Amino acid sequence: MTRIKNRFDQLAAKGEKALIAYIMAGDPDLSETEKIVLEMEKAGADLIELGVPFSDPVADGPTIQKAAERALRQDVTLPLILERVALLRKKTKIPILLMTYLNPICAMGVELFFKEARRVGVDGVIVPDLPLEEAKECLYWSRRYRIDLVFLVAPTTPLDRIAKISAVATGSQHPMKPKRFPVLPMVWS
Repeated sequence: MTRIKNRFDQLAAKGEKALIAYIMAGDPDLSETEKIVLEMEKAGADLIELGVPFSDPVADGPTIQKAAERALRQDVTLPLILERVALLRKKTKIPILLMTYLNPICAMGVELFFKEARRVGVDGVIVPDLPLEEAKECLYWSRRYRIDLVFLVAPTTPLDRIAKISAVATGSQHPMKPKRFPVLPMVWS
C-alpha cells in the first residue's frame, strides 16, 4: 500500500477529507521549500504537492506561473528537486507528489525519472499535460517503481472518460477547479 492510499484510507476511516498543500519547489529557493513543506505538515497538511517549475506551464494560473519563473531564475531543476525530496524524507513521512509537465520527465528519461523518484521517496506524480491516450510508458514505469500516477479530471470530463482514467490510475484522480466551479471532492481508487 502506498503512503498516498494509506493516508486516504486513514482519513476515510475517520470520515475526514484530505488537506493537500501545494508549493512550487525552488520558490524562493530549495532550502526554504524544504522548511515550508515541514511547516505545512505541522499545520495539518495530509499530502504535499511539490510543483516542478517549467518554462511553458500551460495548465497553471498566473500565480503558479510566476512562482515557476522565480524558481527557474534560481536554476531549479528536476534532479535538484528529487535530491531535496531525499533530504525531506529524512525528516518526514508525509506523502509527496510531484506536479510536473511531461517535458521534464522526457528530458530526464521516463524510466530514469520514475526510478529516481522511487529512490528519493516520491509517492506520486501528477502530469497535467499527459493525456490518458499517451500515458502507456509513464503508466508502465510508474507501476514498475510503485509511484502513483495521478490524472486530472475536470468538472466537464464525461463519465465514460472518468471510468477509463479510474481503470488505470493509481492513487487518485485530481479534480480541476475552473473559476466557475466549486471545489470537487477528490475521486480515488
